[in-house]
Amino acid sequence: MSQKRFLVFVYGTLKKGEPNHHWLSSPENGVQQFQGQARTVNQFPLVIASRYNIPYLMDKAGVGNKIMGEIYEVDEKMIEKLDELEDHPRYYERRIEQVTKVDTKEEMSCWIYLLKKYKEEMLSLPMLSNYKSEDDHGRPYVPSDDISDPEDIDV
Repeated sequence: MSQKRFLVFVYGTLKKGEPNHHWLSSPENGVQQFQGQARTVNQFPLVIASRYNIPYLMDKAGVGNKIMGEIYEVDEKMIEKLDELEDHPRYYERRIEQVTKVDTKEEMSCWIYLLKKYKEEMLSLPMLSNYKSEDDHGRPYVPSDDISDPEDIDV
């Protein structure tokens, strides 16, 4: 059994209390341990788009907001399951980004999933700093197994 561990920063439906958190909390998917809340060092555009109201973190550093999320330490099995959920590298791309823990102000390197291919008009959507499915934006997440091409995202 591999003892390799990864730090992953989640900002959308994988956070506690959000619709896909069961992917992280399910022991069949691997091991995870909550490390705390954090905020990205870089600003990114975080928008809700598609008919499924998916939170997309677009790979355009310097635009948008510093993003609030959660850090989890996960094992190799869990990172493989998260890659499956995020359809890495075809849909989202996983890469290392710097985040700052809220409680200790410690800067850490974490894996994060970013949307590299997106429609430019997505940048005109309202940009969030802290995603919640049930919020005043009025666009709750709609579960689906349909992972389309990023070029097909409805704005």
